Amino acid sequence: MPSRRIILWGLFSLQAVCCAYFTMDVVIDLFAPGHANALAESDVIEGIVTLALFLGLVFTGSELRQMLRRQDQITDQLKIASGAFAELLEVRFGEWQLTEAERAVAVLAIKGYSVAEMAKLRDTAQGTIKAQCAALYRKADVSGRLQLLSLFLDDLMADTLIPA
Repeated sequence: MPSRRIILWGLFSLQAVCCAYFTMDVVIDLFAPGHANALAESDVIEGIVTLALFLGLVFTGSELRQMLRRQDQITDQLKIASGAFAELLEVRFGEWQLTEAERAVAVLAIKGYSVAEMAKLRDTAQGTIKAQCAALYRKADVSGRLQLLSLFLDDLMADTLIPA
């Protein structure tokens, strides 16, 4: 399936072809040999409609370019944010001096896994996961999973990536 960008530019091109056709038709009607100097009412209406189509084409092209440029910026910013989040995790985990097991549990906790799910994924007892979570929360100086996640969100949102 073609991308949205290709479809939008294709429709814009079709609109441009239609605009060119009607512009040529108006010009031929105005300057064709044998055409009386007096303009027919239909010629005036056709000229106004063609002008409106042309202005719509200009506006649509400008908006389409701005929208696609903004989409590219947001995509780039999301890539940066994704990388920034991974870097932020590593920095915080280092500051808190987490063990490898605590790091793994922290990532799973941030992703929203339950203690039972973490235990199953890590092939360990739920009591072990609870102890690792308690150590993680103590080292991070938070009371639980939501506060842990909040620390990272606050850090990422401190630098506004996407201006309003």
